[in-house]
Amino acid sequence: MAIIVTGSSGLLGRALVGALTEEGEQVVRLVRRPPASGDESLWEPEKGLVDREVLEGAQAVVHLAGAGLGEHRWSDAYRREIVDSRVAGTRTLVTALKGLNRPPEVLLSASGAGFYGDTGDRVTDESGPRGEGFLAELCERWEAEARRAEQAGIRTAQLRTAITLSAHGGALERMLPVFRLGLGAPLGSGGQWWAWISLDDWVRAALHILRNRDIEGPVNVAAPEPVTNKEFTRALGRALKKPTMPIAVPGFALRTGLGGFADEGLLIGQRAVPSKLLDSEFRFLHPTLDEALAAVL
Repeated sequence: MAIIVTGSSGLLGRALVGALTEEGEQVVRLVRRPPASGDESLWEPEKGLVDREVLEGAQAVVHLAGAGLGEHRWSDAYRREIVDSRVAGTRTLVTALKGLNRPPEVLLSASGAGFYGDTGDRVTDESGPRGEGFLAELCERWEAEARRAEQAGIRTAQLRTAITLSAHGGALERMLPVFRLGLGAPLGSGGQWWAWISLDDWVRAALHILRNRDIEGPVNVAAPEPVTNKEFTRALGRALKKPTMPIAVPGFALRTGLGGFADEGLLIGQRAVPSKLLDSEFRFLHPTLDEALAAVL
C-alpha cells in the first residue's frame, strides 16, 4: 500500500519522501516529466490527467505541488500560475481520488499560514477567520478543493505551513548569504509576526498527522512560539555570530524587487499557533527559534 506524494522535488517533498523511505514505506512520486524510475508516475494536472491505477488502493496521498511563491516577481501571469498550480492541480487529484474503488484513507494537502492574512498582534489558531489578500483567498480556494475528498470518505487535513527553516532551501537559504556578510536587517517595520517551523519538525508533524486518525481539517504546521521579524533578525544574527544592521530594509525597496509578494509574504505577518498539533500531544524537537536555528545551521 503505497503513499503517493506530489511536489516531491520541493523542499518539503524531498524531506518527507526521505523520511518515509527510511521508515520502509513504499512511496510513489507523481511527477510532471517522463518518469525516470519505477517509483515515479506521470501526471499532468493542467490537463486533468493522472494515472488512477497508481492511486487505487494507496494508503495515503500527500499533495504538496505548487509554483514557488517567492521565486519570481508577482506579475499577473505568475499570479495565475500560482493559482492554477494549486487550485487546478488539487482539483485534478481529488477528482481522480473520488473515482476510485479503493480510495486512500487520508489526504494531506498543502496550504499556508497566509490563510490568515495580516493578524497584527492577534494570536490565531485553526479556528481563526480567513484574512484578506491574494494569498488568503488562494488558500481558501485551495483548501476547498482538497475538502472535496471527504465526499469519498477520505480523511483530509490541510497543512497551513509556516516559514520552514532549512539551510538547503526556502526563505532561510536565501537569507543566509546576506546575514553571513553581517548585512542582515529587519524588513519594513520589523514588528510583523512570523510563524515558523524547522524542517525536521515539519516532517515529524506531517507523519504525525498521517497516522493520527483524529486529526482532520486545517492544521497549523508551525512552532508554538512565533516571533516578530525583528526578533527573527536578531536570532539569526546570533546563530551565525554576525552583527545585524540597525536600519530596516524599507518596504518600498522590497516592493520594487518583489512586487506583491513583499506585501503578502514579508511585510505582513501571521501570529499563528499550532493548537491541533499540541492538543494531539505532538512534541516539537525545536520549540524555540534559537533551538531551531542551532539545529538547522
